[in-house]
Amino acid sequence: MDVSFLQANVYQHFRKDEHPFIDTIGNWMEQVEMQYAPVVTEFLNPREMFILKTLVGKRDDILLSFFGGFEDSERKCAILYPSYYNPNETDYEISVYEIKYPIKFGKLTHGKILGTLMSTGIKREFIGDIITNGEQWQVFIKKSISNYITQQVDKIGSFGVKFDEVGWQDILQPTDEWLDETLTISSLRIDNIISTVYNVSRQRAKLIVESKKAKVNWTEVERVDFPVDYLDIVSVRGLGRVQLLETLGNTKKDKIRLKIRVLRK
Repeated sequence: MDVSFLQANVYQHFRKDEHPFIDTIGNWMEQVEMQYAPVVTEFLNPREMFILKTLVGKRDDILLSFFGGFEDSERKCAILYPSYYNPNETDYEISVYEIKYPIKFGKLTHGKILGTLMSTGIKREFIGDIITNGEQWQVFIKKSISNYITQQVDKIGSFGVKFDEVGWQDILQPTDEWLDETLTISSLRIDNIISTVYNVSRQRAKLIVESKKAKVNWTEVERVDFPVDYLDIVSVRGLGRVQLLETLGNTKKDKIRLKIRVLRK
């Protein structure tokens, strides 16, 4: 892969913080070319999947597929592969575990589960979706790290827990608390997104960002003028999450109309 070509023709279309991921994609494509064999990724967030599809879609010799454990999963693994290959579900190297805990004594939360798993020292990309039907919880984990995680974690919050591996036929039907909304906004700065979506003052939104309480695609952001882009997920501690789905054009006053998904706490 010609890195100078990437720099001249691709980097300019993406944020600077996304350039290392673009380099990684270049390495994946080169590996498929050189070895004429598939490459399986870790879990990717929606923005990373968009970038990957944008770059691989320009190639005729490399195909691409995604799977996260169930049809509507938010985080998915990708397989980049030559035309002779036919990927199946087992090739994505994903395990799914149900988290057993004393349900009658309280409830787990997505944040507590993710925080506990991350406290084992693993990277976010080894963990896929964490889903619930309102009572039971399941988590999708890369096979390469699943034994380590499930042996390390025996407590989440005040609950003793156990991880039971389940088959695809036993995956929960997750509850979806996201709401689709539209809004009009003056800019795509992260402080403006937070202020508008959660109806807080611009000053409070700036403090949230500066206090490291906001993340974009699970990475802390400290710049109040950080530009949110297509399919980015903004997580705001104590408030919820926002995903930018689509720009719907500009108003007569040159404001931006957006279609978003919102999860409010």
